[in-house]
Amino acid sequence: MRMRRAAVAVAAGAMAVSLAACGSAKESGDKKDSGDSAAKGDNIKVGLLLPENQTARYEKFDKPLIEKKVKELTNNKGEVVYANAKQDASLQNQQVDTMVTNKVDVLIVDAVDSKAIAGSVKKAKDAGIPVVAYDRLAEGPIDAYTSFDNVTVGKTQGEALLEALGDKAKDGQIVMMNGSATDPNAAQFKEGAHSVLDGKVKVGREYDTKEWKPENANANMEGAISALGKDKIVGVYSANDGMAGGIITALKAAGIDDIPVTGQDAELAGVQRIVTGEQYMSVYKPYPQEADVAAEMAVALAQGKSLDSIAKDKVDSPTDKGIPSVLVPVVSLTKDNIKDTVIKDGIYTVQEICTDKYKAACDKIGLK
Repeated sequence: MRMRRAAVAVAAGAMAVSLAACGSAKESGDKKDSGDSAAKGDNIKVGLLLPENQTARYEKFDKPLIEKKVKELTNNKGEVVYANAKQDASLQNQQVDTMVTNKVDVLIVDAVDSKAIAGSVKKAKDAGIPVVAYDRLAEGPIDAYTSFDNVTVGKTQGEALLEALGDKAKDGQIVMMNGSATDPNAAQFKEGAHSVLDGKVKVGREYDTKEWKPENANANMEGAISALGKDKIVGVYSANDGMAGGIITALKAAGIDDIPVTGQDAELAGVQRIVTGEQYMSVYKPYPQEADVAAEMAVALAQGKSLDSIAKDKVDSPTDKGIPSVLVPVVSLTKDNIKDTVIKDGIYTVQEICTDKYKAACDKIGLK
């Protein structure tokens, strides 16, 4: 990874932001039980469970970044045991069981289904294994949580879409392509987007897209075009870049172009579509910061240390209160700030973005 060192070395404490929108905070004196395991040294085993491999970020960024940080924090003695659930909640529950059987010292879990994972989280807790909820706030007795401010993500997308629409917002209709109903983040993205869009533009059709799959977003978009008529759609709210790709394919097939489509995750294909103008924006989420925090939380919990210096805030889940938490700020990514975000932070190089296919478009926006 060619990550800019400054991006991966940001102190976790400096990244904590207000969590007022995500749950009522307890008094700072309250402490969370971090499991029954005794304090350990650097020879720890960290279980890492990620939800799927269709979104490029998990394999390309989250996994290697967490592995790198765990090594750094444990003098290269800590081990990360990895499994990907491939969008299967039952498989992820089995993976937790396997991790418990193999006696990992701590778990980092990005849940496929935040409710379905609750029983497995309790199993881990009963076995003395603390659990860090990563990116999605899983239910059950979670010990710590780090993610981005997901309501703010939705607001950022909605604000960008309104800006792109301008006066067209008054006359036409948009399609809202939300994420999976099983993902609590998707509900927060939707909440944030609606808080900005409602009353400003008419939502002609809205979908909760099964499993976040681009092909499902494509089929939904085809249905929306058929129902509304291609001349009535002025923009599309897409909750992430993968779905934006499927949406744009459907728009092109129907002869619809030059309408704004949002996204999230700053995937390479999404950034390239932004360069060409096919996609209006994405939400850049600094994965190095989120991954660093997760690793710091996990190592501290495995070693029986306090999270007080890492997590300055607390959030509530539907099943648990006062979870020590860190939320990382996000950035609206458009063609105007590609250099100052994903390139500056070392996520991609200009060469990776501006391949032969995109060179002319890159030159046009000064990306060289």
